Amino acid sequence: MNPFIATLQRDLLLVTRRKSEVLTPLFFFSLVASLFPLGLGSDSELLHKIAPGVIWVSALLATMLGLPRLFSADAADGTLEQMVLSPEPLVILVSAKIMAHWMTAGLPLIALAPLLGVQFAMTPEAIALMVMTLALGTPVLSLIGAIGAALTVGVRGAGVLLSLLILPLFIPVLIFSTGAIYAFEGGMGAQGHLSLLAALLIVSVLGAPWVTAVAIKIATA
Repeated sequence: MNPFIATLQRDLLLVTRRKSEVLTPLFFFSLVASLFPLGLGSDSELLHKIAPGVIWVSALLATMLGLPRLFSADAADGTLEQMVLSPEPLVILVSAKIMAHWMTAGLPLIALAPLLGVQFAMTPEAIALMVMTLALGTPVLSLIGAIGAALTVGVRGAGVLLSLLILPLFIPVLIFSTGAIYAFEGGMGAQGHLSLLAALLIVSVLGAPWVTAVAIKIATA
């Protein structure tokens, strides 16, 4: 079997046995985003104004919840060392694990986002654009986060250290994603921000798996 497909199927099968890994980020995302309308009241104009930032920050934090476990379980049971020693290219196996993380942590957030957009009184066009930014941005979060997860695998207090490493790298994604929605609503067009997001995604897809593979080899050496 193709090593990418085999690793992807393995990780997705493990997630089905630990459903909390999917439900916890999804519940966190919806809960954090829903607290703002409860705290700020029913001012639709204010909710509409803060919606892109609130939803995107919630999505960013929810994505981070599963990153510390991306390689830690495999490191604990010896699977990570076997992946390094495998004749298959490590970058292929790492790419499959990153894909599995995005499918279980990013894809559900994209599906839930339109409901939260309605809660914040966003227009259908703005909701569609927000979904587009999430579709472009959440894979970047998983790819960059995988680098941090590989650098901190096996380190005590890895969760805190991981946050310190990757949060500054997430800021461009946050800026371009929310900027696209605000630019669209301001009548300036979102093409520029979407192009920058797409460029970040391309660079991350081409570079992050290789950097992550190198970091894993260093961690298991």
